[in-house]
Amino acid sequence: MNTILRKSVLGVAGLAFTGGVFAGPVAAHAAGTTHAAKPVSVSVQGDKLIPHGVQGEQSRIDLNDEQTKSVKAIIAATKKAGMDERAAVVSIATALQESKLENLGHLGDRNDHDSQGLFQQRPSSGWGTVEQITDPEYSTTAFLKGLKQVDGWQDMPLTKAAQTVQVSAYPDHYAQWEQQAADLVAQHWNK
Repeated sequence: MNTILRKSVLGVAGLAFTGGVFAGPVAAHAAGTTHAAKPVSVSVQGDKLIPHGVQGEQSRIDLNDEQTKSVKAIIAATKKAGMDERAAVVSIATALQESKLENLGHLGDRNDHDSQGLFQQRPSSGWGTVEQITDPEYSTTAFLKGLKQVDGWQDMPLTKAAQTVQVSAYPDHYAQWEQQAADLVAQHWNK
């Protein structure tokens, strides 16, 4: 009995440690301006914006003028590409995860390879030049071009569609931004 109890306690401690190791960097990164949010109802366009509901806990950040400008640029590029509101939701959620909607230049030692811009696209991976991928219209169009090549992206969970284009080391992290992205598209699509 003593051995079973000890193994149970060690097993629980191991799970707690493992959870802390895996959640540590994410929790540390999220400690900035993000906070968990309960899903907020979306406008009448809800079926287009979140056709299958959101996956998991949702995060939300307060946007400054630069980030709002990025949202509007993503929506404009989506419309120009002839794509719908769902494409804008996937794009904005992706940019929320990749850059918090900030058009990031090279971050020096903190940079992930040569990733830059709203979508953290890499010149060395063929996304374009630094000048191109730091242009919100170009980077959004490049992302959408990749999204169009994903068969059935409209009917798959947002995080899977985004991951197929982005090929991130953290494929499930896009899901946490779906509600805020949908809310932003509902707010800015018709402006």
